[in-house]
Amino acid sequence: MTTVTPTTSTPVPAKRLPADGRPSRHSPAHRRSTPLTIAMLAVLAYFLLPLFWLLVASTKSTQDLFNSFGLWFSHAPQLLSNIHATFTQDDGVFGRWLLNTVMYAGVSALGAALLAAAAGYGFAKYRFRGHGAAFNLVLGAVMIPTTALAIPTYLLFAKAGLVNTPWAVILPSLISPFGLYLMRIYAEDAVPDSLVEAARMDGAGEFRIFVTIALRLLAPGLVTVILFTLVATWNNYFLPLIMLNDPNLYPITVGLSSWAAQAQNGGAGASSDMLALVVTGSLISIIPLVLAFLLLQRYWQSGLATGGVKQ
Repeated sequence: MTTVTPTTSTPVPAKRLPADGRPSRHSPAHRRSTPLTIAMLAVLAYFLLPLFWLLVASTKSTQDLFNSFGLWFSHAPQLLSNIHATFTQDDGVFGRWLLNTVMYAGVSALGAALLAAAAGYGFAKYRFRGHGAAFNLVLGAVMIPTTALAIPTYLLFAKAGLVNTPWAVILPSLISPFGLYLMRIYAEDAVPDSLVEAARMDGAGEFRIFVTIALRLLAPGLVTVILFTLVATWNNYFLPLIMLNDPNLYPITVGLSSWAAQAQNGGAGASSDMLALVVTGSLISIIPLVLAFLLLQRYWQSGLATGGVKQ
């Protein structure tokens, strides 16, 4: 009878962690790539240096803009006086331009987001004749540059008598093919078909389902479309330029461009510090966009986190 003796394997010593329980600096989790770090710093500088220059230039007079170092402050900063002069130039027309831009961008962003959500939800949850062809048409519209549609849009609005009115800027901005495409893709996964069917069995109508159920689930996508449309309308220059003739209806982009033209040509109403006012106005114009992004980012992130929790 053969006796089998069990063999004991030598235990492998476990890797010891430091006293604080964190991986070592030389572990793969803390391994750093020098080329990647340099590339990220270059990208960061590419985006932040123009903003830093704009902040520095807003504290200078027109003479200091040309006589001092561009990336540092002058010996006599005058940011507050530049802001005061910007808002008082030409009887305070800059404040009117700012309010016009807020109205154009705000109404366009909310309207475009709601229209894109409704259309995207319809494409995602309903099947009808010509469904694929209609959506392919939307995809094709994404590829068309907006400048190519500016002249036809002007002729159409001229026939309707809407030129030189706020509607000439707002109505074209309500159409967002990219927003519709984004909301269709998002609605396919964010709004479960079982939830829609359960609401129908409870007697809810289609409009009520969309307003009370779908819109809440589409909130992160709505915020995304709002941000894209808000930035696009706020920075839009060519459309208001050809649609508006009254300076009191100008947005900030067209208004500051007219001031820049006065500063270069020395036209009527131009002052020696007009260029400094253009730079200061440009700084003021980006502050509402930054605030809007910071405020909407909270709802954006919370909506994405809620969607990532398993029910």
